[in-house]
Amino acid sequence: MRAHKASSSHFGWARCLAMIFATLALMLGGSGAQAQTKAPAKVKAMAKAPYDAAACYECHEDVKAFHVGGDHKTVGCDSCHGGLDTHKPKGKGRPSTSTDPATCGECHQNQYRTLYNMNMDKTAHKEKAVATFGAFDKLLMPHGFTREHNEPRSHAFALYDQVVVDRAFGGRFQNKDGKSGLTRMGGNFKIWDVLVDEFPGEPHKAFKPGTAAAANPVCMSCKSADHILDWAYMGDPAPSAKWSRLSKVNEFVKDTNHSLNCIFCHDPHATKPRVIRDGLIQALTRPEKDTLWHKDPKGAKIEVKDLGERGFTRKIALLSRYDVKLQCAQCHVEYNCNPGTDPTTGAAITMADQRTNHFPLKAVDDIGQHYKDLKFGDFKHAVTGATLWKGQHADTETYYGSTHQKEGVECSGCHMPKMKDPKTGKTYTSHWQTSPRHYIKETCLTCHKTWTEQQAVYTIDSLKNKWVGKMRKAEFWLTRLIDKYEAAQNMGVGAAVLAEARTKHSEAHVHWEWWSATNGAHFHNPQQFEASINKGMGISQAGVKLLDDAMAKRRAAAPAAAASAATGAAPAVRGTPVAQLAK
Repeated sequence: MRAHKASSSHFGWARCLAMIFATLALMLGGSGAQAQTKAPAKVKAMAKAPYDAAACYECHEDVKAFHVGGDHKTVGCDSCHGGLDTHKPKGKGRPSTSTDPATCGECHQNQYRTLYNMNMDKTAHKEKAVATFGAFDKLLMPHGFTREHNEPRSHAFALYDQVVVDRAFGGRFQNKDGKSGLTRMGGNFKIWDVLVDEFPGEPHKAFKPGTAAAANPVCMSCKSADHILDWAYMGDPAPSAKWSRLSKVNEFVKDTNHSLNCIFCHDPHATKPRVIRDGLIQALTRPEKDTLWHKDPKGAKIEVKDLGERGFTRKIALLSRYDVKLQCAQCHVEYNCNPGTDPTTGAAITMADQRTNHFPLKAVDDIGQHYKDLKFGDFKHAVTGATLWKGQHADTETYYGSTHQKEGVECSGCHMPKMKDPKTGKTYTSHWQTSPRHYIKETCLTCHKTWTEQQAVYTIDSLKNKWVGKMRKAEFWLTRLIDKYEAAQNMGVGAAVLAEARTKHSEAHVHWEWWSATNGAHFHNPQQFEASINKGMGISQAGVKLLDDAMAKRRAAAPAAAASAATGAAPAVRGTPVAQLAK
């Protein structure tokens, strides 16, 4: 019976198709007999009708200005937005927006494929403290980075690694597959497909020993732009903005999924280069015009656009051309993204203050004064009590003024070179942002034409050798300064000397911390590195001498004080009263 029914159904559909073909033939001017005697033509899939954006343009005038003049003018709104059928009539319902790079990858296949390449040289959990032979924790104690501070790996993991690192969320988020999850080979994945919250419903805090809860919404902003349409300019709280600097970060992070979205650098409507990080846009538009970009006569021009469609201010900055220094400076830059302390008053600076989302965009010799003027300190050192700066990755600032930058080489020239598709022969920009040592032919050898690949790698490694040696020396003198301070304090050296030593600690720390936090410093600007690291060592050594001299005076004063106590005479050392020795 079932077979009979299936057979009947099959022939019923066949008759229907025959009738349809016959009708089509008549409509085209043929006869039913001709249609039946000819083999049925192959039915081609109907092309998708172009999306009519006219209804969208009625309300979204800014988007129209971007869209009609860009290379995406033939790309329909429905390619990136969903729910338009209910939204278009009188603006009902909020359409969804895809921030998944896979959406862009449907057309830009080579760029998408290379974006998620894996750098096998950069393994997970490669702790920076290993290289300092124990100095790292002493130099940064009690900062959260002493819990875990890993070297970066592929961009595919920028968001994932931030969520699972021990200093960020207190150990609450773990991979569903355990440690084996770290062996994932790149690719575009959603972090909440692989992670689990082991403490759901709990507030943001440290759950496990050896961890810290130092994450906040601002520090997450350079890992993902999934939240960008729900974030007001500078992360300021706004009634209609879902997220802000003050949001509960354990809830905020669950609204993110994708690492390093294409929309950081590419405007999807105008198809022009852009930046979206609000702290950077604020820096570029500061009235003081004091950034490295302002001093660069060859820098791209910017056009800031206010796109506050949802009742709060949002801004983007379109660039006159691809200026990769600015685009990389959205993340590869020193920026403040955390609470701190006002060094002049000692008052706490909370996430309610805009200074917790701040981009200086200045060079290493200017960064200390910049934060003094801003009246912001990151943390107080556990031993010396010095107000110290915790740097982020000042890669862009370091590159300004370098030999390569003066020659017009952009970041992309070494990290995102032009490649040829072996199948089509077409040129595309690789989006595997990695060391040029993986691209020697397409990077170094395009200018250094007499070099071999081996010579290029040899040069890179030789420059790094200098960096490693100088860093270890700087760490020795900084740790010696800290140890001397502790000894001097225990000996009773006076407050004035200790205060001067704390100042030297703060100043010397800048010239180590900058180069500890910066990626590729040995190659980006080796001359600036050597000058700065030597300057920092000199300050450390001066601080050590200051404390040594003060302790020597205390030791010299001790016998004289004992003798005078026995005889009743007033104690003195080299004509200096003991009361003044403590100063």
